[in-house]
Amino acid sequence: MNDKRARELVAAERTRIEAALRQLVGDVQSEGSLQTQQTGEASEVGSDLEFEGVEIALIDNLRHELAAVARAEERIAAGTFGRSIVSGAPIPDERLEVAPLAERTVAEQTVFGQGAK
Repeated sequence: MNDKRARELVAAERTRIEAALRQLVGDVQSEGSLQTQQTGEASEVGSDLEFEGVEIALIDNLRHELAAVARAEERIAAGTFGRSIVSGAPIPDERLEVAPLAERTVAEQTVFGQGAK
């Protein structure tokens, strides 16, 4: 994959992730006060905590994805984008088109994922 296409794909991922992160952070900050403004009452604490926990987990996941974007940008700058961080083997362009932040080949990612369980 050429550097121009790699930059385009990674930049699109950055834009998508940053927009989702802004939206979620804004939702978390405004939800409690919005409920009180609309009804004059606080909403049920248990459901609020559960919903907030899900949003916080989503925010954490997006921050991890943003870190992956930064690593991809570093690999582009270093000329190693499109190569596995494990073996240095080429990652097929077809995979990078679908998953531009991929750091491993499919086989390596499968092994990595199995070890994470």
